[in-house]
Amino acid sequence: MRSDLIRSIILKILSLPIEILSMLNEEKFMKAAIALAERGVENGEGGPFGCVIVKDGKIIGEGYNKVISTNDPTAHAEIVAIRDACKNLNSFQLEECEVYTSCEPCPMCLGAIYWARPKAIYFGNTKEDAATIGFDDSMIYDEIRADLNVRKIPAFNILRKEANATFVNWNERDAKKHY
Repeated sequence: MRSDLIRSIILKILSLPIEILSMLNEEKFMKAAIALAERGVENGEGGPFGCVIVKDGKIIGEGYNKVISTNDPTAHAEIVAIRDACKNLNSFQLEECEVYTSCEPCPMCLGAIYWARPKAIYFGNTKEDAATIGFDDSMIYDEIRADLNVRKIPAFNILRKEANATFVNWNERDAKKHY
């Protein structure tokens, strides 16, 4: 009787469309990212953000915000998770990986995610949700769009010719790895 019930449940699960089965995995990984965000809050290490990196259905990297505990403004959950995943894969690329983050990535994290080249990003809270609790990135988005001469932090282009010599040197090398 019990084995018939189990068999029936398994058959029902197997008959679900692949999209639904996939969503169950996506929700599992998002819950892992949210749990990491909560751990960071409980530990007092940083803001309420968590992230996992997944490849082939397995978590290969994880992190939560550690800005306060490390005195590192770049120690956002996504950055910590990307560093962990890249170390575990022994690669600077996250091809065929998925990023699950408890909140829509800030501009810095989004840039890092694009450099890592995963195949997808899933997020829980939106940037608007983050703004309501004091994590408002709108000024950074505005600054990215602004001309250099009107940004809040002055930026000056100096010694361009000298700096460019390094680019020329790198570009002329045969033994370079593009990324």
